[in-house]
Amino acid sequence: MKYAIEARGLCKSFGKQEAVRGVDLAVRSGELFALLGPNGAGKTTTVRMLATLLAPDRGSARVCGHDVAKEAGCVRERIGVTGQYAALDESLTGRQNLELFAGLYGYSPRDAKQIADEMLTLFGLSDAGGRTVGTYSGGMRRRLDLAVGLLPRPEVLFLDEPTTGLDPQSRRDLWEAVRALTRRGVTVLLTTQYLEEADQLADRIGFIAEGRMMAVGTPAELKSRYGGKTLAIRLAAGADPSGATRLLADAFGLECRLEEDGRVAKTTVRDAETAHAAVGALLGSGAGVEDFALGEPSLEDVYFALNAAQAREAAG
Repeated sequence: MKYAIEARGLCKSFGKQEAVRGVDLAVRSGELFALLGPNGAGKTTTVRMLATLLAPDRGSARVCGHDVAKEAGCVRERIGVTGQYAALDESLTGRQNLELFAGLYGYSPRDAKQIADEMLTLFGLSDAGGRTVGTYSGGMRRRLDLAVGLLPRPEVLFLDEPTTGLDPQSRRDLWEAVRALTRRGVTVLLTTQYLEEADQLADRIGFIAEGRMMAVGTPAELKSRYGGKTLAIRLAAGADPSGATRLLADAFGLECRLEEDGRVAKTTVRDAETAHAAVGALLGSGAGVEDFALGEPSLEDVYFALNAAQAREAAG
């Protein structure tokens, strides 16, 4: 199997702070791989090392078959990088920005106009191409930034939290633009802190926390491996949430989290029998249960399960 990105034991520290601690990664050609984790998890540092913008302290990585440390120039010729903030000239139109960057990438004036038209069409910006970028919404700017990132026709595109700060509709518009990239055969490594985004877009997901890769798999594999089933119990008004969660922990070893101002207790159970026994125990104790539901696992459940496992490991 051909991999567009391979990394083994990548490490990076800033002073005494270990930002990335032994990350292993393998992204297949043509795949959309999401690197998912909270702020400070090491996502951006990992991408910067893979994109030759930051030298690893230890470990190795190859992108498009080239070593990021020894063959940085070859890597840069084959990749594109788009971050959270668009590096665009607001005084120029969308079309002029594209033509400007195309010229910097070596396109002739004629070819620059042609590729600008192609990119505006691809990202749904044809009608806005003649407007200055200063009049664009956040989502439009981000799509234009993606278009700029495609001008060198990269084999691999790194997208570092591209939807941060966007409204829901703009996020979904950008998702469709990213899907268009993968349909063109571009390998995409996307970093995000949004669970829904990773679930919607990614062929595979890598969970990263405190600089370490915690789990890798397709969304379905991760849900099956770590998710269990989700039990949501709605407590009656006036019920004691802490007493209910304590009972579930003591009797069944269930770790609950409270949502909706403490009215809903959520936990992960192995099977329906455990769920029914847990609800029965609450009812038998006199705890006020208004309703309950048993559902299939989500990436949120995977996230909490991995965090709980990490906390147990840290505790020793």
